[in-house]
Amino acid sequence: MDGDIILKATRKHISILQWVYACPRISTLLIIGRERMINTKIYKAVYSLAEKLMEAARKDDQAEFDFFYAQLKAICTDNENTDKDHPEQWETLADFTEDLEAALAVYEKAQGKALAINAKDHLSSIGLSMAKLQVDLGQKEAAIKSLESAQVSANKIEDKQLKAEIDGLLEQLLEGQEEK
Repeated sequence: MDGDIILKATRKHISILQWVYACPRISTLLIIGRERMINTKIYKAVYSLAEKLMEAARKDDQAEFDFFYAQLKAICTDNENTDKDHPEQWETLADFTEDLEAALAVYEKAQGKALAINAKDHLSSIGLSMAKLQVDLGQKEAAIKSLESAQVSANKIEDKQLKAEIDGLLEQLLEGQEEK
């Protein structure tokens, strides 16, 4: 496994309208089931591009943002369906996709890749991000389903903050249903 490391990046959904500079928190994961590690070189490239994208957005430099986004997208597509394909890169691409519908489609792709390798951490964070987008798009029922799915995956992870965020948003959406 030379060149590979086990990484987990937990990040909150970064709204295109509310850019927040919040570097991912990195911690070691335990291998559960068929979970596969992300290639170190790809992880470093994705992480570096994420930082550059956040900086371009902070400066409101659309040309620079588009340039780095294209590089991130190329990493994803170049490695798709290879042994270097990993949900982490797709989830990051979705985080920086400006069109909400397109971002949702990229999250769905990331979710499929996470499911294929049984990556519970990724399934949880992707489900939460999808739910937030679905709420923004007025898709409350879909958001609830995404959160319920994320909650199941979150039962198998150690990230208490992610679990609490999933539980809190689900509770909030379900309370809104009961009032009707």
